[in-house]
Amino acid sequence: MCGITGWVAWDRDLRAELPTVEAMTATMTCRGPDDGAVRLWPHAAFGHRRLAVIDLEGGAQPMLAESGGTLLAAITFSGEIYNYRELRAELESHGHLFRTASDTEIILQAYLRWGAGCAQHLNGMFAFGIWDALTEELFLVRDRLGVKPLFYYPVPDGGLLFGSEPKAILAHPATAAAIGLDGLRETLAMFKTPGHALYRGMAEVLPGHVVRVTRTGITRHRYWALEATEHTDDLETTVATVRELLEDIVRRQLVADVPLCSLLSGGLDSSVITALAARELASAGAGPIRSFAVDYTGQAENFRPDGLRSTPDGPFAQLLAEHAGASHQAIVLDAGDLIDRRHREAVLTAKDRPSMFAETDVSLYLLFRRVRQRSTVALSGEAADEVFGGYSWFHSPAAVDAGTFPWIAATLQLAGSGIAPPHALLDPAVVAELDLAAYTAGAYSAALTEVPHLPGVPPLERRMREVCYLHLTRLVTILLDRKDRMSMATGLEVRVPFCDHRLVQYVFNTPWWMKTFDGREKSLLRAAAGDLLPPEIAGRLKSPYPTTQDPRYPIALHGELSALADDDKAPVWALADRAAVQRAVAEPGDMARLRTASELVLGLDAWLRGYQISLPG
Repeated sequence: MCGITGWVAWDRDLRAELPTVEAMTATMTCRGPDDGAVRLWPHAAFGHRRLAVIDLEGGAQPMLAESGGTLLAAITFSGEIYNYRELRAELESHGHLFRTASDTEIILQAYLRWGAGCAQHLNGMFAFGIWDALTEELFLVRDRLGVKPLFYYPVPDGGLLFGSEPKAILAHPATAAAIGLDGLRETLAMFKTPGHALYRGMAEVLPGHVVRVTRTGITRHRYWALEATEHTDDLETTVATVRELLEDIVRRQLVADVPLCSLLSGGLDSSVITALAARELASAGAGPIRSFAVDYTGQAENFRPDGLRSTPDGPFAQLLAEHAGASHQAIVLDAGDLIDRRHREAVLTAKDRPSMFAETDVSLYLLFRRVRQRSTVALSGEAADEVFGGYSWFHSPAAVDAGTFPWIAATLQLAGSGIAPPHALLDPAVVAELDLAAYTAGAYSAALTEVPHLPGVPPLERRMREVCYLHLTRLVTILLDRKDRMSMATGLEVRVPFCDHRLVQYVFNTPWWMKTFDGREKSLLRAAAGDLLPPEIAGRLKSPYPTTQDPRYPIALHGELSALADDDKAPVWALADRAAVQRAVAEPGDMARLRTASELVLGLDAWLRGYQISLPG
């Protein structure tokens, strides 16, 4: 896992632009703490920061393919290719020769064999740029589910900048951190519009796409998308197929030349991954699996059930660890750590944008920082809810039939229970101008037009296919980006087995009744892997990522908001309602209700200050 960046231009010699490319590359040192390098050619420049995971000695980048001293192609790559050994054997059978044991060289040689079509041969999470020196073309390629980020920015001279994160592009003097109205809408929305990069002029390579850049312009090609196919397997075969896929996926994703672990919450998803990994390592004589869980000071003693979490994670994580023979550690975080301005600034820098869920972002960052002290690679249960239908709103007719993204409908229900909406402290005039309701409605309608359908299916089946598609294209990408940014900010690579495209495509086409055949959420996953788990975990209700219940946290949050309210020159007053913020400060007991809204205002202010954001006039 690494950080990549680059620049192509035809109106200048980029060999004279070393300081600029080095500055772009340096922004991603956290993503690649082990090594870094820059390569320059007349019309292309690549930068790379490396987190060494496979072939520690031979996998340095940017990597070149040459013949007789002539450059054929170069690559800068972030991610992991899980079928690289099979691809190497196939390419060797075609006469390709290899200098290293790295998966990076596999992609480079695959490009020489299949061109940009090489993406279809890759199983993994990846984002890479390839410069074809013979044709002077740049290819930007992103994995099917969008696990690894990749942004680009066309410049007026016909060239283009790209990077793993916006900060790499924003380090170039031809760019500016400017936000239009749609950028603000995306900042505040509870969905992600595919391809939207927030900053004006910048775009994100769409999942499953190749962007081709030549002297004559930019073209985009989709090499993969979810397809609607008839599911002909019976229930028993379907369950067995899911199990076989999971075993193969975890086996592939355990390959690393550095210490590896799992992120274990004690929920169904992370427990399945941990149990499969533990069994695979044990069979190879390489166990035990390390596992890590997040916890908070006093959480076990003072836990109070709420509308989302009925039980604390700690006891379940420990139970699974004992059952699977994992070497387990709970990472305990303090309320002071969560509100610490240094940690919030680190999170903002990692994300290049504010968050309305700042506490959980900081928590993830601190968790990953501690995990990185013992491991370089971690397996995560992320995306199982989107793939298998695990969220409560999948099973709520009111949310499913609400005429919007179901998770937004569920959030509005929470607001009706007394929790203030995230935008409660923003200027009503700004909220009205942004008209997030209309923006959301337009995005929802556009998403529905993409959904692949089979003819003649019952209305419920058709609707649940839409709901699953919405989650896999508009929600999971938010969570994947969050996990990538928080983990890579600490130099930790997080792998997501449930995002293997083979599993996603197969389960996407299983009928809804199979996904709920036992009357529960995630029926297929529970049936496929329940034998690996203690019954208490196999039957446990969904519990989201935990938040602290320490009363010191809202007190500290109130202190931060009070300081902001006293700052006449705070840039956030261009967006926030200062009178509403002052009323919130005057009522400390209201902080629990306004917790998310307060975090959003604080995050917006830090972002506007730190990035010198140019707002729409």
